[in-house]
Amino acid sequence: MDRKKFIQSSLLAGGGAWSMAPQVFGGIEQKSDIKAVNDFNLNYAPHFGMFRHHAGDDLIDQLKFMADRGFTALEDNGLMGRSPEMQKKIGSQLAKSGMDMGVFVVEKGGNGANSFTAGKEEFTEIFLDGCKRAVETAKRVNAKWATVVPGNFTRSLPMGIQTAHVVETLRRGAEIFEPHGLVMVLEPLSDTPDLYLRTSAQTYQICRAVNSPACKILYDIYHMQRNEGDLINNIERCWDEIAYFQIGDNPGRNEPGTGEINYQNIFKYIYDKGYDGVFGMEHGNSISGKEGEQALIEAYKNADNFR
Repeated sequence: MDRKKFIQSSLLAGGGAWSMAPQVFGGIEQKSDIKAVNDFNLNYAPHFGMFRHHAGDDLIDQLKFMADRGFTALEDNGLMGRSPEMQKKIGSQLAKSGMDMGVFVVEKGGNGANSFTAGKEEFTEIFLDGCKRAVETAKRVNAKWATVVPGNFTRSLPMGIQTAHVVETLRRGAEIFEPHGLVMVLEPLSDTPDLYLRTSAQTYQICRAVNSPACKILYDIYHMQRNEGDLINNIERCWDEIAYFQIGDNPGRNEPGTGEINYQNIFKYIYDKGYDGVFGMEHGNSISGKEGEQALIEAYKNADNFR
């Protein structure tokens, strides 16, 4: 299940700084005293469509269901494709439910058609326009993180030149994000070998070179299991540059417990490190219908049972 499919499914269901003061993004008050069915140790973020068999197709009803089941954040890759009115409704319901906004994807960011590695100014301008619009989107939902992927290799250029182009482009994006407290989180992916950004160490190196609090790592546990393994050691090595985590078991890219990753151990390790950010549930349901949605909730209860 690739990012494009996640964005498409999220859109169909409705019709991504370490911290930020609420007043920066619209003065939305964040936490409430809602009592939920489950009391998770960590801040898990479902996406729209994940519980539609229980909650229906209405996005606000889905958010209410997530909160009722103990989930304390939302992840919506396709947020920028929604109308400003819907974005505001989502932001308002998140505040009422005491939920955080996880990542959304920066539209017109790096991809195969306009990769940062090429060093072309027209590609950079497309990305910077996306960054400016991402700031406005973030204001409506009190978002702190936005996902950026640099795109594909430019095979005609030496690797060092490609990396320099990526760093320069990201520095310019960080200049837009940093005054607003918004962080672009760079995600190394496993979807295709054409993608430039592949490993946590490579992403760590780039974040250090960009040298901005507005450029950090999105550590997707599913992708990193596929590309490099040795998950806990690699998280430890890159810890200072990680701002956000995503979840998905391998193989299958479904909920924890459906594959080979020991999520209970990984969650305990990250919890013990003191991480209090969001874990985006960027995966599918292994079983369809209401039965699958309940199985997903039970899977998170089991993986979260590490204390």
